[in-house]
Amino acid sequence: QVQLVESGGGLVQAGGSLRLSCLVSGRIFRATTMGWYRQAPGKQREWVAGITRDSTTNYADSVKTRFTISRDNAKNTAYLQMNSLKPEDTGVYYCNAEGSLHYPLNSWGQGTQVTVSS
Repeated sequence: QVQLVESGGGLVQAGGSLRLSCLVSGRIFRATTMGWYRQAPGKQREWVAGITRDSTTNYADSVKTRFTISRDNAKNTAYLQMNSLKPEDTGVYYCNAEGSLHYPLNSWGQGTQVTVSS
């Protein structure tokens, strides 16, 4: 069973930055496309960014040019660098293995809360 542990969230002012981390248990990490997702209050969870096993990246239009996803296969960890944060980026951020059409492949971890104040 894959376990996902997100960290790095916090409270930041608009325009600030945060770096999220996602530690993944198991040996599948190197062969897996990883994705970051978020859920804002009262809204459905949405896909934010993805990175393939060969580090090809893809982003939702709302975060393109502001967020950067990366991975360290030696550490079984995926990252999300978030710059120029906006209040609408507020939510709980989750990572997961990503299937076709950004479909999450595992049970969710606990997520990490990101709050951006105006």
